[in-house]
Amino acid sequence: MNRRFVCLFLVTACVTLIPFSSPAPLVYTPGEGWTYESVGGMGKWRRTRAKDQLDVAQEAFGQQDYGLALKAARRVVKVWPLSDYAPQAQYLAGRCYEAKGNDEKAFAEYQKVIETYPKSENAKEVLQRQYAIATRFLDGQWFKLWGYIPAFPSMDRTAGMFEKIVKNGPYSEVAPSAQLRVGAAREKQKNYPEAVTAYERAADRYNDRPIIAADALYRAGISYQKQARTAEYDQSTAGKAIDTYSDFVEYFPNDTRVAEVQNAMASLKTEQARGNFQTAQFYEKLARHKDGGTWPEGYNPWKAPLVYYNEVLLQDPNSSYAAEARQRIETIKQRIQMQTASR
Repeated sequence: MNRRFVCLFLVTACVTLIPFSSPAPLVYTPGEGWTYESVGGMGKWRRTRAKDQLDVAQEAFGQQDYGLALKAARRVVKVWPLSDYAPQAQYLAGRCYEAKGNDEKAFAEYQKVIETYPKSENAKEVLQRQYAIATRFLDGQWFKLWGYIPAFPSMDRTAGMFEKIVKNGPYSEVAPSAQLRVGAAREKQKNYPEAVTAYERAADRYNDRPIIAADALYRAGISYQKQARTAEYDQSTAGKAIDTYSDFVEYFPNDTRVAEVQNAMASLKTEQARGNFQTAQFYEKLARHKDGGTWPEGYNPWKAPLVYYNEVLLQDPNSSYAAEARQRIETIKQRIQMQTASR
């Protein structure tokens, strides 16, 4: 027991008495927080004036020392937030994160430029850089955990980025394309109602830009069409797709996609016919189940399938569904006549 105590005492004494140095001391500065400093260089990058501190940041950035550039730029913003040099320092912080490959943090730092210094001379470039970052995420780049570990792609976050860009400058150079890409991100989520909303907003807000408006209507029609494919009985979205495509053809008759849209409209009409045919079959099955029973005066369960079979003929008279619908209509009419006569 005594031997173990003596050994522990000697080890503790050695650790306490033998001097050693840390390669990256942790230093706390009031108003700035904790930072790591290299040996022999503690405080050498700090300056007493905002301009001088920004010069340090810019020089370090030029030398690709992004860690030092980021510290110096942040100090300008924290110590002299109302100086003429703070907007440039905030912009430089975003540039540092972007250069280091941390796009999410870069986007957030650029957002601070817009929110805190909206009249910054870099505001236009900031929007363009935010747009480039969001586009990289739209193309599949992964978001990072704690800013370091690639974890997952997220179209929800990506759509949020593009929405911020539009809000930052609704009539900027990148806003129309950003609004379209909100819809593209929602499409990748298979959130077609939200995609349609984004595209229709682009078509409405930027109707004076034919290229944007045409693309918005076209993409809205596609989103409606994709949504219609997932519906079994409710084909109202197919009707909305047809209406949107019709607007596209009317407003942009010379667009190279008109023929494609017309083919899509024909396909959608067949889709509507399919939906109504299935609905008619459903009501016909119910009518067979009720057949032979007692019905209230003026009610006949065979009338409902008759209505939907007639809708099939109106929507796509040349389809295979229409041919079968005609046969079912004749059979149902004969049945109704026989029931009426017997009653």
